[in-house]
Amino acid sequence: MDIQSIKQRFGIIGNSPLLDRAIDIARQVAPTDISVLVSGESGVGKEVFPKIIHQLSSRKHGPYIAVNCGAIPEGTIDSELFGHEKGSFTGAHEARKGYFEVANKGTIFLDEVAELPHSTQVRLLRVLESGEFIKVGSSKVLKTDVRIVAATNVDVNDYVQKGKFRQDLYYRLNTVPIYIPPLRERKDDIVLLFRKFASDFAERYRMPVIELDEDARRILRDYRWYGNIRQLKNITEQISIIEENRKISAQTLLNYLPEGQHRDLPILYKSENAFSEISEREILYKVLFDMRRDITELKKLVFEIMKTGGKPETWPKDFPQNLHKFIGESDIYDRDPADMSIHHTYDTSSEPLAESEVLEESLSLEKRELELITKALEKHGGRRRNAAKELGISERTLYRKIKEYDIDL
Repeated sequence: MDIQSIKQRFGIIGNSPLLDRAIDIARQVAPTDISVLVSGESGVGKEVFPKIIHQLSSRKHGPYIAVNCGAIPEGTIDSELFGHEKGSFTGAHEARKGYFEVANKGTIFLDEVAELPHSTQVRLLRVLESGEFIKVGSSKVLKTDVRIVAATNVDVNDYVQKGKFRQDLYYRLNTVPIYIPPLRERKDDIVLLFRKFASDFAERYRMPVIELDEDARRILRDYRWYGNIRQLKNITEQISIIEENRKISAQTLLNYLPEGQHRDLPILYKSENAFSEISEREILYKVLFDMRRDITELKKLVFEIMKTGGKPETWPKDFPQNLHKFIGESDIYDRDPADMSIHHTYDTSSEPLAESEVLEESLSLEKRELELITKALEKHGGRRRNAAKELGISERTLYRKIKEYDIDL
């Protein structure tokens, strides 16, 4: 089967050489039993390639099971993958087959494989090397004949260097690597994908197809698309439903794109395979730094007020002259500057406020991140979905942070 036929069969849109290369590798490796590692940013469509490999292989009549490793709690993932015996742990009321037993003679797709805990990585390595595994709570060695295709949206090499992922397992999985390019590396395909999604939504919702003018098409191409195909499809659906005018202008399109990301500007990344978009952690750090800067400036200005007696006419020129309405005149006018003091949790002295004291607060980003996550979890009674929404991060990222900081729920 040639590349064009594969695109038609699996609904792949695009003519990028990088995309064609990825499809060609999948086509060539499919008849073998070699392990494959599919890598690429979130939302690029990695889940299609294990299906291509399975359907073009001799295992196409066998089972195909897709497993999201990042969505299964660490305490149950061994049971999910390898099965368990009755009574092996609390709640194990009967024996259960795992995915590796069920998928015998077939293919297992391990998505987000880098999120596997170390103990599970050891078990997976044994399956790759010998096809053997042991159920949880059993001592009997079982055999399985399974083709493994894994996927990740992180730089696994970086995980290996940090000790989060076994190097021997990485080499076993990465026998044949397939790299799926992000949309910003296949700009000519963006408008094609938009047209396909617009046509699909018009048919689904029984309305005329939306079209882009020339300026809107240019903006669509220049946008960085951190969410890749998933984000493009989401925005196309929004516009299809909301806009009455079916001819979409540049200004209309901009209303649906997050501010500050309209241009395809370069960003720093560690290597060609550093697929992660600007993370929620980086955004959180920026917010914390901005808040710290604002608070520091406010402390300095308040100190200036106290030194000058607190009257509005003596306030610094760049200080809001109506701030006394919010602070309360009695809070400012009736106090002596010498009585003004800062009480940090680590410093209970009553020294006069000084500029150096303003800068004494902890700058530990990890500590701040841990505090915010802990507070969000406490606020929502340990419900991760609600806590992740409160923090503005994905549930998967929150779960990873809970493991990283060893937060006790």
